[in-house]
Amino acid sequence: MKVLWIFLILACVRGKSAQRMHRNIQISGCSESDKQYLIGNDGDEAGYSDFEKEKIVMTLPEFADPVTYGEYAYAASQQDVCNQILQMATRITNNPTEAVDPPQSSIYTKADVQLDTENTLICHVTGFFPPPVAVTWTKNNLNVTDSSTLTRFYPNEDGTYNQFSHLRFTPQSGDIYSCTVQHKGLETPNTKTWEVDVSVPSVGPSVFCGVGLAAGLLGVATGTFFLIKGNQCN
Repeated sequence: MKVLWIFLILACVRGKSAQRMHRNIQISGCSESDKQYLIGNDGDEAGYSDFEKEKIVMTLPEFADPVTYGEYAYAASQQDVCNQILQMATRITNNPTEAVDPPQSSIYTKADVQLDTENTLICHVTGFFPPPVAVTWTKNNLNVTDSSTLTRFYPNEDGTYNQFSHLRFTPQSGDIYSCTVQHKGLETPNTKTWEVDVSVPSVGPSVFCGVGLAAGLLGVATGTFFLIKGNQCN
């Protein structure tokens, strides 16, 4: 049975100039086959460890001040610590049954949809434990998962996790996309679908309003004309 061990390091830092509390988080996770090292600040990801390329990858936006959070060697050493704790916990607890929370998922676009204009579909998976989840994409029933990306998993305040998958696409009328999530807490995969349905604004209401307004003004002008003629007769 796979056992996952995750430990967090939290730190609160008060900015002297703004007198505001900031919440930093460091996550080290490991199992028999997976490992993760994540750094966050005020709920946003600041960086993570790429264990294949053996380096720390900073993910702050371009406008942010350059900053580094330690070296790769530290992230690797945290994995050694995590694995030691995992082995000790497994022996002490006699391999207990792992708690499982199934994920919930939703699918939506990053920007307003316009035909023939590139956009991004987002599949948000949340409320699951333990990580990870598997996410697959289809377009008109054809697998397009190779064109998608999957983020690292992020902690929720209730101890569960959430994860995002992104798929770049160009909307074409009638196309149907689906995001399928697999997790050990689900009896069957959870699939959400999204269809390109962009309606062209109708000109009918505008035409009717214009005709109605013109007819009303014509009626007012006609009534005024006869009123003036009547007064002249008197």
